[in-house]
Amino acid sequence: MTIAEHWIASSWGAPDTWEFVEHEVPPPGRGEVTIRVHAAGVNPADAKHVASARSGAQLPVPIGYEVSGRISALGPDTRIGSGDAAVGDKVVAFRVRGGYATELTVPAEKVFAKPTTLTHPEAANLLLAGTTAAEMLWVTGSAPGETILLHGASGAVGVSVLQQAALRGIRVIGTASAKRFDVVERFGGIPVTYGPGLADRVRAAAAGGAVVAALDAVGTDEAIDVSLELVDERRRIVTIAAPQRAGADGIQVIAGSMPESARFRDDIRAELVALAQNGDLVVPMARTFPLDEAPAALRLLSGGHPGGKLALIPSS
Repeated sequence: MTIAEHWIASSWGAPDTWEFVEHEVPPPGRGEVTIRVHAAGVNPADAKHVASARSGAQLPVPIGYEVSGRISALGPDTRIGSGDAAVGDKVVAFRVRGGYATELTVPAEKVFAKPTTLTHPEAANLLLAGTTAAEMLWVTGSAPGETILLHGASGAVGVSVLQQAALRGIRVIGTASAKRFDVVERFGGIPVTYGPGLADRVRAAAAGGAVVAALDAVGTDEAIDVSLELVDERRRIVTIAAPQRAGADGIQVIAGSMPESARFRDDIRAELVALAQNGDLVVPMARTFPLDEAPAALRLLSGGHPGGKLALIPSS
């Protein structure tokens, strides 16, 4: 077996309590692939899911859900999610356990050829945000020619929503701080500032048209209240950050841990990889960190919008 390093949560708590330890990487069996990690994507869920005890989760918990790297070993008679593969091929993997690692063995169905248009840090951040964005558009039935409202348009999920909506001819009014308006505009959205008077600013941006759906990626009461005020059909409002309000107000909530969400996100992976390969889906980056500085990356992420995605880079 190969000896590698990875981050684990050996107790429930913040990233500063995690441990960076050596572990044995099992050789891949049939239907498995071992990946030498070149970059690991950093997402809020990485810390959220080990902050406190969760039903069905047992310690220690390997951290990280998406990576980009090269195949270092391939199980017998094994094809990856995108087809045939060989040792040395550049790949991405999503919905894996323990991506904050130098090497890991994963189910081959979770592995896809890396888009050549993306660097490893970009590719390692493509699919968690991308599949979430795609599901938000899908569950709200957002269609070409419609105008929708997006809360948190300059964040990672928001930027992916903007790009996917633009490809479908969906008009997006997106909330952001004034200093992030350029990001929203770059990806085809109409920016509006959040805060008092938001509903009126959205109406003005809609120029007399109806706002038929709302996508919430921030989870504030303002986002939910304004969505309820502007959108007639509650089934066309979705949140990824305010599950309590979803239950109380009868709107939709999605999460990767929900079976239906998981199925959709698995099914949409290949389409998003193809969009990236064609240059139609990009991943704005803020910065990278060495793998052994993972807690510092999570601190930056939790402190506010870092201006793009973050990635962890193994030293070798």
